[in-house]
Amino acid sequence: MYLTDRSQPVQDGPDQDRRRGPGRRVAPVVLVLGTVSLITDISSEMVTAVLPLYLVTTLGFSPLGFGTLDGVYNGVSALVQLTGGHLADRVRDHKLLAGLGYGLSALCKPLLLFAGGIGSLGAVLALERTGKGLRTAPRDAMISLSTPAANQGRAFGVHRAMDTTGAMLGPLAAFLILRAAADGYDAVFGVSACVAVLGVLVLVLFVPGKRKGPGALEEDGRAAGPPVRGGEADGPAAGPPVRVREALALLRLPRLRALAGCAALLGLTTVSDAFVYLLVQRRAGIGEEWFPLLPLGTAVVFLLLAVPVGALADRVGRRTVFLAGHASLLTAYALLLWAPATPALVPLVLALHGTFYAATDGVLPAALAGLVPEHLRASGLAIVGTSQALARFCCSLAFGAAWTAWGDGPALAGSAVGLLCCAAVAGLVLRPAGGNR
Repeated sequence: MYLTDRSQPVQDGPDQDRRRGPGRRVAPVVLVLGTVSLITDISSEMVTAVLPLYLVTTLGFSPLGFGTLDGVYNGVSALVQLTGGHLADRVRDHKLLAGLGYGLSALCKPLLLFAGGIGSLGAVLALERTGKGLRTAPRDAMISLSTPAANQGRAFGVHRAMDTTGAMLGPLAAFLILRAAADGYDAVFGVSACVAVLGVLVLVLFVPGKRKGPGALEEDGRAAGPPVRGGEADGPAAGPPVRVREALALLRLPRLRALAGCAALLGLTTVSDAFVYLLVQRRAGIGEEWFPLLPLGTAVVFLLLAVPVGALADRVGRRTVFLAGHASLLTAYALLLWAPATPALVPLVLALHGTFYAATDGVLPAALAGLVPEHLRASGLAIVGTSQALARFCCSLAFGAAWTAWGDGPALAGSAVGLLCCAAVAGLVLRPAGGNR
């Protein structure tokens, strides 16, 4: 059992000869989906950048209360991912399910203007994350199915780089709005809603739909000839509807079980971004007005490294890169715990945080290309994504409780020790077979 350390070899043949040239570039559908994600992430990260400070300082939430809401924010999408992935495979229309998810998230943004208590905020955030859960697996399935197995890391790296461009621009926009607007938080939520609607429009207008039959367009916009392996247009467009039993049968695959289990194990000790930024602010003594810019540091590094690290994972092994990313995160925890509060602390921690995402966020779904049949690709992505997200939900609750009971230092120290142990176990479980790296 191993994390698809090497891309699966693609057999030569007429279809492969036809795709070898384009296979080395990124399919247009990946670029369009990247644009949708870029716009949507501007909207989402505008909210995410200010939400921790808004809840803790403006509304007076305790770390435990914030941890509960943060857990809801990340955990609800995990539960919905399975539904979104299965429905996308069942109706064989990944664009439809992704569109519903993006639309629901956009609808929730203006509702933040009217939510002021933990109950109403929890409900709005749960609905917003429901939208994310619906769209994630179908969107990643479209990327995976439009890309040859050997280039999965590069394709997901390009998408994540575009996605992260939005994650970089979102905090910057929130920072500028807070400095310019008298009622800054309401202005951030309002502008975020408008930007989210734009992302939905781009998806509806420019992302190709499912293939209707011979002569239709493939995912990359070319006229379809014979079915080509690796495109959204083949397998998923034909055959009977996928049953729940078929999707659950994926858990019988030993390699998929190992991947999902290790993703969950590592997620249990992955402190959420919001807590990381709060810790950075406390350690470095950063003023509240500069807090929205902290996610920008992570996003810049993620943007710079997503494509080269994805290509590196295709070349040297996805397991190696995946575990190296968690080593970067562990180093960031160590700096927050023991490094002196020098001017270099903030950029170092944020750089390591961004490296962690570059080495894991796109590499994990890329690893599934050779494990899951095409007609079940969204379901397979949802299983692994759900296991990881549920674990991170538990981590948010536990970390918030530990911070409230013992303080931020002991809580982070416990997470660091746990991450070290879990990474060691994952390294053994995902150990390559047959001498592969």
